[in-house]
Amino acid sequence: MSGITEFTGTAVPLDSANVDTDQIIPKQFLTSVSRAGFGKHLFHDWRYLDLEEKEPNPDFVLNKAEHQGASVLLARENFGCGSSREHAPWALTDYGFKVVVATSFADIFYGNCMNNQLLPVALPGEQMDRLFSAVQADPDCTISLNLPEQTLSCNGNTFRFDIEAHHKHNLIKGLDAIGQTMESETEIANYESHIPAWLA
Repeated sequence: MSGITEFTGTAVPLDSANVDTDQIIPKQFLTSVSRAGFGKHLFHDWRYLDLEEKEPNPDFVLNKAEHQGASVLLARENFGCGSSREHAPWALTDYGFKVVVATSFADIFYGNCMNNQLLPVALPGEQMDRLFSAVQADPDCTISLNLPEQTLSCNGNTFRFDIEAHHKHNLIKGLDAIGQTMESETEIANYESHIPAWLA
């Protein structure tokens, strides 16, 4: 996977709290273990007026013309709650999102994002209000993110966000949990070479 360092994109303001994984990618679409192809089903129940996904809901924010091509998703508290399905970040990244900014995230969803190069940024409610206001006033305004410096900027405002050091390292280097382990391949091999035969 390619890593994340600096990123700039426009945003979709999904002004909703407690968005669960079944809303992000409903259970009937969990038919593959490949990461590709889920973007078209993202937010299915809100995004379409029919089961066949032929009639987009014109009132849903993701379908608004001014938000097409956006790569940042704004949301409210407890984003990604519900089941532990990894398909949720798969659907978001397959659609084209690189960053999700919300007041808070469900723990398992947050970890799944880290394993799939989708950066979850948690900001206080007052800062989220300012981001929502900026995007709603001007859909073309951009959000710029600097992961090494842990800053997010929009419309003249710069906010600092927290991230664990190992998560930051993995995102910058494009590593999932397996990739992180393989960084210690030499040490692992050295340890294994010293295991007594009777323990092997």
